Amino acid sequence: VRGAGGLRCLSSGGPPWSQVVSEAEKIVGYPTSFMSLRCLLSDELSNIAMQVRKLVGTKHPLLDTARGFVYDSRNNLQMRGLVVLLISKAAGPSTAELSFQHDMVSGIYSSQRSLAEITELIHTAFLVHRGIVNIGELKSCDGPLKDMQFGNKMAVLSGDFLLANACTSLAQLQNTKVVELISSAIGDLVQGIYYENSKSSEENSLTDDIGISRWKEQVFLSHSALLAKSCQAAMELAKHSAEIQDMAFQYGKHMSMSHKLHSDLQPFVKESSSDTMAFSLNSAPAILHQEFRGREEWLKQIREAQGKGNIVDYKKLQEAIKAGKGVTSAIDLCRCHGNRALAALERFPPSEARDALANIVYAVTRF
Repeated sequence: VRGAGGLRCLSSGGPPWSQVVSEAEKIVGYPTSFMSLRCLLSDELSNIAMQVRKLVGTKHPLLDTARGFVYDSRNNLQMRGLVVLLISKAAGPSTAELSFQHDMVSGIYSSQRSLAEITELIHTAFLVHRGIVNIGELKSCDGPLKDMQFGNKMAVLSGDFLLANACTSLAQLQNTKVVELISSAIGDLVQGIYYENSKSSEENSLTDDIGISRWKEQVFLSHSALLAKSCQAAMELAKHSAEIQDMAFQYGKHMSMSHKLHSDLQPFVKESSSDTMAFSLNSAPAILHQEFRGREEWLKQIREAQGKGNIVDYKKLQEAIKAGKGVTSAIDLCRCHGNRALAALERFPPSEARDALANIVYAVTRF
């Protein structure tokens, strides 16, 4: 089924994520896995990388983050910059910017390419910062304390370095509104991560007492705000109207909400997995399950799934959530946000870039 602007409604079909990303990269002109290469290959970060190598053999999470940049860059890590480039190309030049079209390569302004790199650097910086471990909660099995302390120093240093580079590049765009937008997105990220790490002490901090509306507010701050505001900023750089800027914001917001919901659902919908995947008890299916069953019943199910040493039996909890309405409700919510992202795209003229943006939505809403 196709809408008025030619975009089809959501269904279970569509190409897989890796194919969608590969085709989208061809449209924007180069693999976005190279997007932050200039910064990542700098002498300063090379020195940090040499220090991070000392963590090999330890259990510090910064190592997993570093491995992710190498092995997972085509799947998730570079998605934000790719979307910024695609929406820039889909919108094209505005009538106010016709005289500057000589500055475009593959239908994208150089300032918009810089913005895509900035978005990736900010996202990467916060990924690295998220790898800082709480020294006070460490157990003897986590390894020597000095390794964890050293890993934390490297996580702070390398994350700050990436963020400083992003801020320098942002200033070089010389656009006050864009600086304001991206600065507010950094503030949103900080606030979102603060919420993630400020759980109550009740029930050993395993689960938060929040509903799905509060969950969406927190996910917007920690996952969606950066992409939504970067998409809007890309339109501002091309001097597009306030309406087009809002449509770009709405696409970025709702697509990334779908992406987060899709990620939260994976432990519950993957058929090939023989081992039970650990999942956050504050993920969307769990929050929705709690809303349907009630807080007390959910806490009772968690207590029943805890063994010696308060180790959670995730398989038991997974079955409890699957037996309820949490999973199907999360799938519905994922597709709801996907449809809102597609509705925002209808305001852009038909093009390969718009089709690629739609395919990204189809990929993160298929189960």
